[in-house]
Amino acid sequence: MKRKNWLLAITFGLLLGLLAACSGDEPAGSNEKGEGTKEEASGEKVLNFTNLEAIPSMDPAIATDESSFVYLAATTEGLYRLDEDTQVTDGIATDHKVSEDGLTWTFTLREDAVWSNGDPVTAHDFVFAWQRAVNPDTGSEYGPYMMNGVIKNATAVSSGEKAPEELGVKAEDDYTFVVELENPTPYFETLTTFGTFLPLNQKFVEEQGDQFALGADKLLANGPYKMTNWDSTSDSWELVKNEDYWDAETVNMDKLSFQVIKDPQTALRLYEEGTVDRIDLTSDLVDQYVTDDDYTVSADTFVYFLKFNQESSEALANKNIRAALSRAFDKEALVGEILNNGSIAANGLVPKDFTPMPESGEDFRAVSGDLVTYDLEVAKEFWAKGLEEIGTDSVEIEFLADDDETTKTLVEYVANQLSTNLEGLKVNIKQVPKKQRLDLDDSMEYEMQLTRWGPDFLDPFTYMNLFTTDSGNNWTGYSNEKYDTLVWDTASKLASDNVARYNNFLEAEKLLFEDAVIAPVYQASRAQLVSEKVDGVFVNPFGATYEYKWANVAE
Repeated sequence: MKRKNWLLAITFGLLLGLLAACSGDEPAGSNEKGEGTKEEASGEKVLNFTNLEAIPSMDPAIATDESSFVYLAATTEGLYRLDEDTQVTDGIATDHKVSEDGLTWTFTLREDAVWSNGDPVTAHDFVFAWQRAVNPDTGSEYGPYMMNGVIKNATAVSSGEKAPEELGVKAEDDYTFVVELENPTPYFETLTTFGTFLPLNQKFVEEQGDQFALGADKLLANGPYKMTNWDSTSDSWELVKNEDYWDAETVNMDKLSFQVIKDPQTALRLYEEGTVDRIDLTSDLVDQYVTDDDYTVSADTFVYFLKFNQESSEALANKNIRAALSRAFDKEALVGEILNNGSIAANGLVPKDFTPMPESGEDFRAVSGDLVTYDLEVAKEFWAKGLEEIGTDSVEIEFLADDDETTKTLVEYVANQLSTNLEGLKVNIKQVPKKQRLDLDDSMEYEMQLTRWGPDFLDPFTYMNLFTTDSGNNWTGYSNEKYDTLVWDTASKLASDNVARYNNFLEAEKLLFEDAVIAPVYQASRAQLVSEKVDGVFVNPFGATYEYKWANVAE
């Protein structure tokens, strides 16, 4: 399950990770440890896993979260896929050529790939899917976020200034896919492994209409597995081997089953019974199992932070109020006592051990430094100044978060710290299922929320672009022309000057926290129990957190 020197293995790449806690009812068909499931008894290869929440979306243009991208990666093949060593390996594309100026990429597609309805997978499927992702009528966040400034005309298409057909993609023939870029993009090859860039069968999607991707029968697969027993409200589902997959002989598993389990004690009981094969451990269980042979800790590049909606209230529109909130809770105590799973306090947005500076090789986080630390004295100074500016002695804030148990404990701690340390502050916690929180974020129907970000490629741009004015993931009301220029110059006029790009990133990150747009909380790790029978499940440092194509049951 361990990765091998992934920061050295690639220069750029893409990410999206997981802090999966567990909860729910015992899955049907569970047995005491050692008895095995009915499927195992019949000779089928089966692994059973838990998931933190129901899958928010199986539409690659609409998906924005870790869970969705994991199951999209398992059921759908893009141009390329990441292998055990986080290297790009063949998917639907078998080769590509890049023009001398780095702007035109020509992909040669395999002719033996088919959809689960028997249709061939062609270059037209990529053209349709990518155009759909940036078409404003689709309402995709990630399409514009991933493609604007990268694919030619993406920005103009996503803003409605040009038709989707003018996006810089075309099918030269059924098995030759051509992409034109706005600027040379060194990480573009690995970008193509990301879920937003997956193909879609146009005829099928249009036949399904607004029901597309709302159930297993409303999906087509062209990847290692097919989704079964799932719809948009399911708390359990299965991945079964796709016999029509072009590389089906490599897929060892007959079935992978998943159950939404939110309660850590329920998850632990199911693991000890042998009903599930992997669980996340909450802080109260880590010390108990740290010496267990099945115990493992995986470092993430996910950064959790408090996000402030500056348009929600006069208080949160005030920079000094936001700066006070950012500094008024003890992050070291949070990671040491509340999480206790290897996570570390975050004092910036770009994570530790993520990407090196281009000349010195020093870690970006070390060079940028600690930009927002717990400092109660300074927090109180900001608070007093902010209250004076808005003319009040009290503030009430709603705190939005996911509804799993680990998050519940965490937000209760933060809320208590804030309301205790800042006189006159009342924090009201609102916990909802993750899908609902994402919807509330999209519509900016929140005041303060706990959220996270995992990088989509190994470059600071994946974090810095979040808070540009027109970013599809901003949703804070923040807009700063200087910040926008610093970030967008790294993807345009500075695209070929990595030293200048990184200097811009350093300046932009400092500006982000001078403006108190967000409050960094922690950089995640996962403490887990993983059964010794789980083999070939790779934990990616970017892209889908789990890669299941090579999953197997250890002998």
